Formats: sequence, structure tokens, C-alpha cells
Amino acid sequence: MKTFANANARDMQHAVALAEEAHRDGRETSFAGGGSDLLAQVKDGVVAPDLLVNLKAVPALDQVVSSAGGVAVGGLITLDALGRHPEIRSRFTVLAEAAGTVATPQIRNLGTLAGNVCQRPWCWYYRNGFQCYKAGGSQCFSRAGENQLHAILGGGPSYIVHPSDTAPALVALDATFRIVGPEGERTLPAVDFFVLPRQNPARENVLGNEEVLAGVELPAPPAGLRSTYVKIMDREVWTHAVVSAAVALDMNQDECRAARIVLGGVAPVPWRVPEAEQLLVGQRITPVLARQVGEAALAQAQPLSKNAYKVPLTTEVVERAVLALATQA
Repeated sequence: MKTFANANARDMQHAVALAEEAHRDGRETSFAGGGSDLLAQVKDGVVAPDLLVNLKAVPALDQVVSSAGGVAVGGLITLDALGRHPEIRSRFTVLAEAAGTVATPQIRNLGTLAGNVCQRPWCWYYRNGFQCYKAGGSQCFSRAGENQLHAILGGGPSYIVHPSDTAPALVALDATFRIVGPEGERTLPAVDFFVLPRQNPARENVLGNEEVLAGVELPAPPAGLRSTYVKIMDREVWTHAVVSAAVALDMNQDECRAARIVLGGVAPVPWRVPEAEQLLVGQRITPVLARQVGEAALAQAQPLSKNAYKVPLTTEVVERAVLALATQA
């Protein structure tokens, strides 16, 4: 691990300015909130910053602020605080549940919302020095190699899966992301924040080198919103989703008025399945319909040699989540 300098940002504009100055001098920079994934990347040799821009001193970036239009959540809120926040738990349950499933209590006390959304892939080839497609090479070793945990949807030419638990929940809630960079502040829908490897092999999102995810805005939920996050892991703690589903249903008693279903652990980005969602609209949810929705969600799956098990597993997860919400009091 090479030596790097640390600079504490006073505010987000100062953080961006520090990164700009370093880049003009030919130095690599990384932004750090909780820093858990960044530290792992440095240890793995994935990144080697000359300057670490520390965001922890930036005031008010760890707050949840309510308004008539919804809720604004600062990017530096810890996952533990997010999962425990009363308003998030009551109005945006899927996000609270997703935050509460991340890693271990120790990591959730340190890791931040922005860090979880922006974390890099945990593919063993990428993290262990292979010159793979994501690392600037010309091939994805997982395609013909150890691909048990890789993508079954949206894959190619890289088959990484997006590791964030909170990202599918934010897409399901139709969140807006607030980004700060050299040109000032911009916002965009959560679904447009993430990019496939075929669009940009070097990144999983639209952030430029000197841009920071400052926070997210959640629109006020409809009165009938029910939401949940279901995650399947290969062990109890300190692991990412083998498969997961963030489901948000707008219910009028037992009839579904609108639906958003976003899959995790199966694609290089949080994977929304509008064809499956449409089956629910205007319908009374039954076990038969829930099963059809689960099957529709995976209709386009193209598993690799060792991960076909993800298809029935994800089908079951979607079915379970939809039925649980339909019967929720």
C-alpha cells in the first residue's frame, strides 16, 4: 500500500475543489465517507490514491430532513442510522430493511448510504489482480470460469453483479440522486445513475472523477404504499446478496394500483422488471398471480455455466415478497 495524503473537506464544494487541484497536479484522488469499501479496494490494489478527500467533517450530510414533497437523506448517514430511523422504517420500509441487511453491525455503524450505493464490484477476478474487462482488459474471466455469483441478467461483456443492497430499494422508491461536481449540483433519477459495463467498463455509475453523491431525495409515498426487501445470502453475515428483490406496491385494499420490482445480485445494475410489474397493475394478488410475476421477472435470464440456480431462487424471492405485501395488514 503506497503512502497517501489526507485532506478534510469543509463542504462538498471544497471537496470537489480539492479533487480538482490534485488532478491538475497529476495525483489520483478518492473520496471517503465511511471508507470501508475504499479501504478494501486499497488493500486489494484496485485503487491507489495519492490524496484521500475525507467527507466526514462536512456538516449535515448525515441527516434525514422531511418536507411536504418527501424526505431528503444525506449521503453520509450510516446504514445503521438509516435502518433505525423511525420515518424511514414507517414510510420507506424497503430502504430501512435493505440498510439493515448490509454486512455486520460493525460495518453498518461505519458504512454510509452513499458508500453502499457507490461501492465497486466484489468479483473475485476483479479484486484479485486479474486483467479483466473491468480492470482495463479485454475479457471477463467469469464467463468461462468461476461464475457462481455472477450475472444472469444484463451481463456482457462483463458479468459482475452490483453489490449494493440499498440501490435496488432506492430505485424501487423512485428516488432522486443529488450529485455535486465541478459544474455545481445536478440531480437525476436513481434508475439513471447506474450504467452497464457495455456503456462504461471503468465505472458502475455516471459519477465523474470529481463528482460526489451528496444525498438522495425520496418522493412522498402514496397512502397505500407497501414495500419490502428480501435478500438471500450464502451465510448469515458479512456477505452480499446472492439474490435479492426490492418490491414496492401501491395497494388499494387488496388491489394493486402500481408496482415496482427491482432485483439485486443478478445483474451489473439494480435490475427493474417492468414486464413483471405490469402483471400486477389493476389486479387482486393471488398466489397464482404472484408466481406468474416471479416467473416473468426472470423470463429474460441467461445464466452462465454455474449460476442457473439463481433463476428459480430469484423467482421464489419475488413471489414471496409480492405475497407478503399483498397480505400485509
